[in-house]
Amino acid sequence: MVYAVIMAGGSGTRFWPKSTKKYPKQFLSLFGQGTMIQNTAERIKEIIPQERILVVTNNDYVDIVKEQLPKVPDTNIVGEPVAKNTAPCVAIAAELLIKQDPDAVMVVLPADHHITDPEEFRKILITAIAKAESGDELVTIGIKPDRPETGFGYIHADRSKSEEVENNNIERVLAFKEKPSEDVAQKFLDSGDYYWNSGMFIWKAETVLKEFERQLPYMYELTKVASQDLYTDLHKASINEFYHDCESISIDYGVMEGAKRVFVVPGDFGWNDVGSWTAVYELGDKDNDGNVTQAIHASFAGSQNNLIVSGSEKMISLVGLDNVAIVETEDAILVCNLEQAQGVKEIVEQLKEREDLKGFL
Repeated sequence: MVYAVIMAGGSGTRFWPKSTKKYPKQFLSLFGQGTMIQNTAERIKEIIPQERILVVTNNDYVDIVKEQLPKVPDTNIVGEPVAKNTAPCVAIAAELLIKQDPDAVMVVLPADHHITDPEEFRKILITAIAKAESGDELVTIGIKPDRPETGFGYIHADRSKSEEVENNNIERVLAFKEKPSEDVAQKFLDSGDYYWNSGMFIWKAETVLKEFERQLPYMYELTKVASQDLYTDLHKASINEFYHDCESISIDYGVMEGAKRVFVVPGDFGWNDVGSWTAVYELGDKDNDGNVTQAIHASFAGSQNNLIVSGSEKMISLVGLDNVAIVETEDAILVCNLEQAQGVKEIVEQLKEREDLKGFL
């Protein structure tokens, strides 16, 4: 049986002030109907219903997940006591699924990506699932790049040895590359042999646990210790102990880079990892001057390519401003250059350091 594992533990700091410690971006509605995690579940429902979704999130967000995804069984919602990156998330999810179904196939998805062509995405996903079911391969989805992006990791594929599965090509992965410089990113784009790393993975639970045993043996042993008490009265305690004892490491660095049988399914389905307010602007509906408005009242004079986000009744007016984001919440206002929207994370770090400002997080 095929199951989805949705990773929903992030804090979404680049989307402050809308995204807060109590209510991070994966639980927000940034693009019309539905929150980001709801949209993630919605786009796969024809393949994987909510009853077969496992959500790994922060302990503080378990109740939000229950509210937003009511059909996900309570036992399939894992609360992390501490943030330890993505490898522990995958390891404990695989162990949980093995306990339910020894033949489980996992589709690992971030909760906060935006996809404009869900039908095409499902076709790519079906191909990836078929490949994962056929053997002991690790499969990922690569995004066909359209620019020399320096903010993403890349997948180097061997396109000369592609195979066709379910009407889509699958290629052998030669290497994973860290975020490159602009010159290197341009070389990647020009070669045609590289894809953006989407952070989506498909494999048998048994297969990925074998990789943990080979590459992260201590974490693997911790999953086996935890497995003894999963789905018992000690279920939560065993998960808490696992997280406190294991190292913090990403699935990319801890497993994927050292795995020997990795394949990529190239896809082009309007993917965006929604990494900053710039993405909200890029994906928004624009007026004749390129302005995006998610507000009740807004006006522009001599202003182009701006973003306004507000839920209040206030009139927000821009005069002579270009490439600016204005985001208003009940207790905070952000004004930033859209080209420097990644810098919002620095504001969040400043708030963390000051006791008198932590209430704005």
